[in-house]
Amino acid sequence: MGALDEGHFHEELSNGVKQCCSLELGFEQEPETLTIQDAVRLLLTGLREDFNREGLKKTPLRVAKALRHGTRGYRLKVKDIVEGALFHEAGLDDGNGHAGGADEPVIVRDLDLFSYCESCLLPFQVKCHVGYVPSGERVLGLSKLSRVADIFAKRLQDPKRLGDEVCSALYHGIKPAGVAVVLQCLHLHVPNLESAFLDPNHQGWVKTLVRSGSGIFENENADAWDDFAVHLRFKGIDVHRIHIKDSTERCWCPSRSSSIPKIPCMLESADQELVATVASIIRSLGEDPSRKELVGTPSRYVKWLMNFHNTNLEMKLNGFPCGRLDLLKPNGEVSHNKGQMHSELNLSFWSLCEHHLLPFHGVVHIGYLSAEGINSVGKSLLQSIVQFYGFKLQLQERLTKQITHTVTSLLGGDVMVVVEASHYCMISRGIEKLGSSTVTCKKLGRFKSDPALKDMFLQSIPNTKLEG
Repeated sequence: MGALDEGHFHEELSNGVKQCCSLELGFEQEPETLTIQDAVRLLLTGLREDFNREGLKKTPLRVAKALRHGTRGYRLKVKDIVEGALFHEAGLDDGNGHAGGADEPVIVRDLDLFSYCESCLLPFQVKCHVGYVPSGERVLGLSKLSRVADIFAKRLQDPKRLGDEVCSALYHGIKPAGVAVVLQCLHLHVPNLESAFLDPNHQGWVKTLVRSGSGIFENENADAWDDFAVHLRFKGIDVHRIHIKDSTERCWCPSRSSSIPKIPCMLESADQELVATVASIIRSLGEDPSRKELVGTPSRYVKWLMNFHNTNLEMKLNGFPCGRLDLLKPNGEVSHNKGQMHSELNLSFWSLCEHHLLPFHGVVHIGYLSAEGINSVGKSLLQSIVQFYGFKLQLQERLTKQITHTVTSLLGGDVMVVVEASHYCMISRGIEKLGSSTVTCKKLGRFKSDPALKDMFLQSIPNTKLEG
């Protein structure tokens, strides 16, 4: 099942994980919160940002709240959840009896969780399916399966260890005939600035499927898995194709993959002060930054974060400066009859929320009117504009406005921009609205004054669901 022994879980079930914070202090005055806030200010300085500017003044506290909420599992006790929700059920013997005489596991599917990746400190999403075969006249309140899973998800995690920890905690806590856990994990793969410009078709997600079993599910080929598999198969999950050994050997985090392009030379050596700062954050969350799996995490996080550092470099897009791109007729005259609508849809972007230092990503749709007889502007030019403004500390509203104004400066005043984005701050700071998306829009010129033209553009946008 995993590398976690029984003694570890008896301690976990009874004591939880202790942190040295005083209950008498308010959250904002707790030493851990203050340490994280100081660290965030240093990180913002490393990004060449002024943490006292409007929009960033409260970012250190927001980040501290998000991180401590997202790792609250270190401060919770499994025992408190399990012992208060065990119920006697007639028909269960002391051996391998089953509730109500049904020879089937009790399964809760599609538990939406999120966790922080221990390799890069970015949140990842989890769809959890957990089941157990009751025994010894004990059944567990079904909601507690979700709560136990959430305790271990709210820690710095790796998918395989997360599955093993949930499985072991339930097995030692309720002593069933067996426990089975299957996790579908989704990790955002944000490219670095250089590769984003070179590869506009970058695949933004890494997916992995893991399972863990105890008791009658201990053997990955046990017949007990057949009963569990039946209830997941129609969701497209083939439990028997998940090889436990393979999943432990694979490195799923994009920051540790050898296939990830190297970051630019100027970022090859992460600033040691910032690395130490991130280590202090990890320590304040209740973890040991010297743990084998966490040793390289601060450096990887700093390298990733520096992709969004503020720069004053002049923007050049496919050879065009940021000035008006004259729309000329073939005879060289400027056309004032701009009646043909063009659009570029699904231009991908990645950005960093300046309120929480969490990524958001999505697509941009741009519509514009061009001069009669003039071909549409190349997609690569508009994609470059989108990427340039994406790789900064941002708000989606500001991103939408900046893209619109830049496109307008190139193409004239008849422009409409729609941005669809999924925000990690919507899932990892208490709101936990997985699957939600945010839409912002900016209209200028005839797109603002002509409802028919606006509707024509909106109807051309494909109905695609953003992952995440």
